[in-house]
Amino acid sequence: MANTRITPAIFLTLMISYLCPKTSSLTPEQEKQTLLQIKNFWGNPASLQSWEDNNNNNNNSSKTAHCHWFGITCSSHSFITNISLPSQNINGPIPDSLCNLTNLTHIDLYYNYISGQFPPSLYNCSNLQYLELGQNLLVGTIPSDINHISSSLVYLSLQSNNFTGDIPPSIGQLPNIQSLFLNDNLFNGSFPAELGQLSSLQTLCLAYNPFTPATIPQELCKLKNLRFLWMAMTNLIGEIPDSFSNLLYLKQLDLSMNKLTGPIPAGIWMLPNLQILNLYANHLDGEINGTIGALNLLEIDISTNHLSGAIAEGFGKLKNLQALAMYNNNFSSEIPASIGLLPSLINIRLFNNRLTGVLPPELGKHSKLWNFDVSDNRISGELPVGLCTGGVLTSLVASDNNLTGRLPESLCACPRLDNIQVYNNSLTGDIPAGMWLAVNLTTVMMNDNQLSGTMPEEVPWNISRLQIANNRFFGTIPSKAGNLQVFEAANNQFSGEIPRNLGSFSRLQLLSLSGNQISGEIPRSISALRFLNTLNLSHNQLSGEIPPEIRSLQALTTLDISVNRLTGEIPPAIAELKLTFLNLSSNQLSGEVPAALQNSAYNQSFLANPGLCSLSPILNLGACGHKSDGRDHTSVALILFIVLGILGLLSMALIAVMVVRNYKGKRDKLDLTKWKLTLFQSLDFNEHQILKSLTEANLIGSGGAGKVYKVVLGDHAGEIMAVKQIRSCRTLDSKLEKQFQTEVKILGTIRHANIVKLIACISNVDSKLLVYEYMENKSLDRWLHSKQRSESDEYVKLDWPTRLSIAIGAAKGLCYMHYGCKPPVVHRDVKSSNILLDKEFGAKIADFGLAKELVNAGEPEIVSAVAGSFGYIPPEYAYSRKVSEKVDVYSFGIVLLELTTGRKAHDGGDDGSLADWAWHHSDGKQLFEALDEDIRDPAYMQEIETVFKLGIMCTAALPSRRPTMKGVLQGLLQFDKMVAVCDQIQTNLSVQCESSK
Repeated sequence: MANTRITPAIFLTLMISYLCPKTSSLTPEQEKQTLLQIKNFWGNPASLQSWEDNNNNNNNSSKTAHCHWFGITCSSHSFITNISLPSQNINGPIPDSLCNLTNLTHIDLYYNYISGQFPPSLYNCSNLQYLELGQNLLVGTIPSDINHISSSLVYLSLQSNNFTGDIPPSIGQLPNIQSLFLNDNLFNGSFPAELGQLSSLQTLCLAYNPFTPATIPQELCKLKNLRFLWMAMTNLIGEIPDSFSNLLYLKQLDLSMNKLTGPIPAGIWMLPNLQILNLYANHLDGEINGTIGALNLLEIDISTNHLSGAIAEGFGKLKNLQALAMYNNNFSSEIPASIGLLPSLINIRLFNNRLTGVLPPELGKHSKLWNFDVSDNRISGELPVGLCTGGVLTSLVASDNNLTGRLPESLCACPRLDNIQVYNNSLTGDIPAGMWLAVNLTTVMMNDNQLSGTMPEEVPWNISRLQIANNRFFGTIPSKAGNLQVFEAANNQFSGEIPRNLGSFSRLQLLSLSGNQISGEIPRSISALRFLNTLNLSHNQLSGEIPPEIRSLQALTTLDISVNRLTGEIPPAIAELKLTFLNLSSNQLSGEVPAALQNSAYNQSFLANPGLCSLSPILNLGACGHKSDGRDHTSVALILFIVLGILGLLSMALIAVMVVRNYKGKRDKLDLTKWKLTLFQSLDFNEHQILKSLTEANLIGSGGAGKVYKVVLGDHAGEIMAVKQIRSCRTLDSKLEKQFQTEVKILGTIRHANIVKLIACISNVDSKLLVYEYMENKSLDRWLHSKQRSESDEYVKLDWPTRLSIAIGAAKGLCYMHYGCKPPVVHRDVKSSNILLDKEFGAKIADFGLAKELVNAGEPEIVSAVAGSFGYIPPEYAYSRKVSEKVDVYSFGIVLLELTTGRKAHDGGDDGSLADWAWHHSDGKQLFEALDEDIRDPAYMQEIETVFKLGIMCTAALPSRRPTMKGVLQGLLQFDKMVAVCDQIQTNLSVQCESSK
């Protein structure tokens, strides 16, 4: 952990100003009155109730009573030196009178609702050494003359506000500054090379700001005293300077999530005090050569780059190393055996490389290994027997390799093992019987090996995912499985019947037993599987009829019972299911296919059933015969012919009218005299360029309100925008017109990095066009619920760090709307489809058609009608029509539950809403089962569970029990490791400042 040190010179200054303060221009009594004025200026907040002038006598104790007020510290001469009021719900700007307290050395207003711009009145605090204004609502730019603030300033924090523009070069003229926190703002200009002039600087935090792309200034390498450098997600480009090797005191270096290129400078690996190195998600390449001399390294994360070559032997000398993340690179050769001897290593993530050879045989024997992931490599040999020697192994992932041999018996004595994934290898032998006794085991993925043996009669209650397909297991399938959700056992040698009592499998969502030798009938108890969405029993020896109870499987979307010996008719109940895939082929079914299934969607679903027939030729089945009903079919045919002829003539007339109207519409569409353009952002385009691009070829979405087009201005590399066309008609629907006006009014006046930019609006009497910045990754719900595919057409999963970043970004946007806008804005339709994602998966709130400005912040207002989307509307809003900021908090809570569970907002099962469902799954093993399987990474499990619980808090039935968006954002930010480190640095420095007095 980085510690910020008070130098002897600064310590002496502190002591002199404490013991021998300058003469104040105010008496202690006057300073007390100043505090009362400040309290009144801030609206008499409840947290300052102790600030009361309740003594009218003139004795000395009454004159110094203010020194005992909450948050106030005085010198021995009763002059105020310290005002510390973090997290006290203080609203409003900083009063000019604050610096009338001329002996102030310490101001801490962290995590309040301080608004306005940076006040120049703070320059009058001439003795100020510590200024904490982080986590507030300050806006505008940092003043260009910031160097006029106290020359004694040691600590300055403006983090987590809404500052924009450049960081002024004059900030490099603060001679004694040691800690500078400017992270998590909206700086969209540059950061100055003059930062390199801060010779005393020990902590520099610039992370999470949308700076213009820039290289790392060489001047930063002059900061000889720098301990902590945090520049994650700051739009860095170019290479890491070789001169970073001069930062000999550097303990933590985080340049993650930028676009840095080139190799990692060799000098970084030689920094003697370096403890944490984070270069995750850049474009770094090359090999790691030379000596590894940074022997104090605790954590290394160089994952998701283009690094190659062998893993250096020097990593095996890092005796303090606890976490090694090198995944998503091109590393090759063997993992050095010496890594298995490291005594502190608990977290190894080397997946998705090109590693070969065998795993270090000593892995786990010398350290308490907790997480081990080497999947997607070319590793051969056997799994080390000592992986769980330390007794704390939680996750073992070694899938997609060339591993052979048996699973180690030692895994049976692994009490905390939760996740084992060894699929796509060449493992042999039985699964050790004792593994089924591991009480924490939830995920078993061993498919595509050569494993054999039988399964236990009862799958332990804790296992929720069991994938053993494409192996050599035999015997009967288990008869009980209380919490199993996924059971894939296809292509084995199982025999016997499907258990009669499927009630013990009631939580199953996927059941695949295809390619075995299972016989008997499909039991009627299949109706108990009400959560099942995929059922595959194909290529077995099943007989009897399809049970009509199958109608109970209302969640079923995939049904494959082909290549069996099933007989009888197809139950009409199958047509009641919402199936996207159906295969009943190669059985002995008979009778007519239910009418609802006689369509092209199922034209391959009934083949090789000689007894089946259909009235439709689409199904390629024999025609069903019908007896005559005595009617004159010739007359009916004639009448039908006449009717069809009349309809044909009417259709031709209608087409002619539409052609004329379409021609007129196109002519009017490009007639610029009929369109009005209003610009909200400076951009070089005109109406004609937009209008001519509104073609079907550019259509990317449509909904109830109209269509959305992707418009490219200029050549192929030109500006890309999204254009929403509100439904075109001669008289625009009044509701749509109101939504259009609301969106233009609100988005036309607010600016925030996490709110989608409205660039222009174009309108005429028939149509309204809204021109937005284009969001490459579209909406969040497409990634969570629609199997979003990448350009390579491969299913892409949102990992937890990305989901957390999206949640933080969306929370920042809502926080700005509630606290940074005057008057406050309530969105009223927060949902995953209204959270858009840019090419870096940065989140932005969109669609403000239902937004409402509040007259008084925090006070509910009654609206004429309830607005919003099913599943996201809080209960009090539905029945009382009262709208406040807590409406958005509830909706955002549902989004948090979607991010953590993967479920849709209305997917609450028997519990109704997702909020109620989550509440019933908020404890113990049910909580774990509730989480999305795509993100069950042990490395993040604690924070995923906490965010899940934060979602439950946000969806409390009573608005008063929900946190504010400010509180929600603060709760999410705590999970950013580097934010936590910054907070710890601040805590350490505060303690040191107090102890130095």
